[in-house]
Amino acid sequence: MARVVVTGGAGFVGAAVLDALAERGDDVVVVDSLRPDVHRDGGTAARGRLDGRRIPVRHIDVRDRDRLVPVVRGSDAVVHLAAKVGLGVDLSDIDDYVSSNDLGTAVVLRAAADAGVRAVVQAGSMVVYGEGRYTCPRHGVVPPGPRRPGDLEAGRFEPPCPRCGDPLEPGLVDEDAPLDPRNTYAATKVAQEHLAAVWARETGGRAVSLRLHNVYGPGMPRDTPYAGVAAIFLSALARGEAPRVHEDGRQRRDFVHVADVGRAFARAVGRALEPDAATTLAPHTALNVGSGVVGTVGGLARTLAEAVGGPEPVVTGAFRLGDVRHVTASSERAATTLGWRAGIPLAEGVRDLVAEASAREG
Repeated sequence: MARVVVTGGAGFVGAAVLDALAERGDDVVVVDSLRPDVHRDGGTAARGRLDGRRIPVRHIDVRDRDRLVPVVRGSDAVVHLAAKVGLGVDLSDIDDYVSSNDLGTAVVLRAAADAGVRAVVQAGSMVVYGEGRYTCPRHGVVPPGPRRPGDLEAGRFEPPCPRCGDPLEPGLVDEDAPLDPRNTYAATKVAQEHLAAVWARETGGRAVSLRLHNVYGPGMPRDTPYAGVAAIFLSALARGEAPRVHEDGRQRRDFVHVADVGRAFARAVGRALEPDAATTLAPHTALNVGSGVVGTVGGLARTLAEAVGGPEPVVTGAFRLGDVRHVTASSERAATTLGWRAGIPLAEGVRDLVAEASAREG
């Protein structure tokens, strides 16, 4: 049994991580700022849920080092989930992203170093890749260029080969792909990984960054500018409205159930704390965490609409310049490194999600 501090543990992914750590028998403490753009009720529901499970929760912003250090002291591992998430609204929140995510991570890592923590598992994201992996029939694997507003306004959503202009074939991205952050959130997630790597090199500990793909499932935050696409669609359906799908709906994504994500974090903690961890993990290891199944944004909208008997999705052609066209994962390295694979198919996961939504609104 290990003592594990989970930052952001009162949130959506945090709930699943706590479940998985409990199965390991770990002693867990939650640190969470209960920020109002995530916890619209001020954290009342989250506190009640954690109190009911007898999990201590410390209402602390991770940037507050003086209050954080005493909580981390005596811990074996830190699971760092606390972050401002989502694509973002516009550049008006760029400083909040950087402060919340990068300064916050730096303070957590300094506290972990001071406390002699042996392992840090950080919530990374697939957004670090920018666009996914693409192959040109003539030029092989190529990185697509930046999205151009003129192309998007004309409905030309597929990125062309930057060398010949021919159509590209999207594929699965692995952890060796170059990092290419294309929005503020993505840039902060890249910085978090680099900070974790510095911590590992200088302390001799093990740091693992789990690059989460599109996480969905019961407990998703809804009705906020930073909600995930599944939550946005479900909120529209709950209002009796058709889900509105950006672009042409054919954007490829990997939708992974939150319970599978929780198990991945628990596996990473366990592996990083093993006495021979150095034989299986580099000082810093980045791993994709996805379902391994290619889906589309439009397909998810249709699946949700059918599950609740709601109106058909509407494909709008609208776009956000900071979005990417296709990004889907190869999670084989997580399978070989952690012994982890996703186990919940999308159809089953959507049933979980719809059941929870019905109970919430009933």
